[in-house]
Amino acid sequence: MPNMTLSIPEELHRKMKRHTELKWSDIARQAFEKKLDEIEFTERILHKSELNEKDAERIGHEIKSKMSKRFQR
Repeated sequence: MPNMTLSIPEELHRKMKRHTELKWSDIARQAFEKKLDEIEFTERILHKSELNEKDAERIGHEIKSKMSKRFQR
């Protein structure tokens, strides 16, 4: 299995060192797998989509605008 080296902020490292009972490499691997599953799911949906980039941007702006109005109340 290949190895990977990560850089993390010093404060995060200090907090992690207090929990030696955890296998941080397993936790990182699970997080990577979860993120990749989300990306692959999105790619499958987009592959079937007939929307172009301009349509997607327009829809995204509409959603952001409506969400902003909703939370300003």
